[in-house]
Amino acid sequence: MKTVLVVDDEPRIVELARDYLEHAGFGVITPPTGVGTRRRRIRKPDVLVLDLGLPGMDGLDVARAIRRDSTLPIIMLTARDDELDRVLGLEIGADDYVTKPFSPRELVARIRAILRRVDRQEEPGDRLEVAGVSIDVAECASRLPVGPSS
Repeated sequence: MKTVLVVDDEPRIVELARDYLEHAGFGVITPPTGVGTRRRRIRKPDVLVLDLGLPGMDGLDVARAIRRDSTLPIIMLTARDDELDRVLGLEIGADDYVTKPFSPRELVARIRAILRRVDRQEEPGDRLEVAGVSIDVAECASRLPVGPSS
């Protein structure tokens, strides 16, 4: 079972996310605000859903700290909906950015999409097969031109 760590200072948001995620078959960790980022090393969630407006700390700083030593997928869930905030969040390492108010079903779908990509990256092999067509990815990559193109 995949586990999602939800860190948000709004209990109603945490409860709503937890209910939908558990119904979708995820294990959910909902620690007190701010504790979750320290505990993630103990419980090792598969995805972090992180609010940016945490009391006493900035979610962007939390994401930066996590990104320094981890590839843990991060979905920012926040009321900050300005384009600059979204771009900054994605630039510092968030895998996705969802603004409040949000659809809990969409959040579940986005978590599943991220986990599909993560799980696919962990699969061994350099061969891609789609609709009866087989592609040797390593061979294709070796034929790419190196250096500036003319």
